[in-house]
Amino acid sequence: MRERDETPYFVIEREGGSSGVGAFLAGALLGAGVALLFAPRTGEETQREIRERATHLKESAEERMREAQKQVEDRLDQARTELMDRVDAVREAVESGKDSAREARGELEEKIERSKAAARAGVDAAREEAKKKGEASD
Repeated sequence: MRERDETPYFVIEREGGSSGVGAFLAGALLGAGVALLFAPRTGEETQREIRERATHLKESAEERMREAQKQVEDRLDQARTELMDRVDAVREAVESGKDSAREARGELEEKIERSKAAARAGVDAAREEAKKKGEASD
């Protein structure tokens, strides 16, 4: 017989980013172990119970893993969609900026041409005026 100081105990540590699957499995194992220790059954009944619980635990763990995988896939799809929306918005903004730059350049070129034409007209008018003054002084 064991003495009271030799009673086994369990230490369960939880890491910061644990998803709960590890804690679930540890709790299930701990519960199954305690149930087996305190249940008055024959060896055959105990073995059958262990198999049944192990099967149930396996199925439950598989279901939780499928659910977790589905959640990860859903979140990945959502993130991918949001990223593509942002990429499209950036593309639209770049195209809009290019269009605005083209328009501004066209307007600037028109203003420059009008300024050149006005300057030429002013020079031509000044020459005409100088020519008239030169003819008048002769």
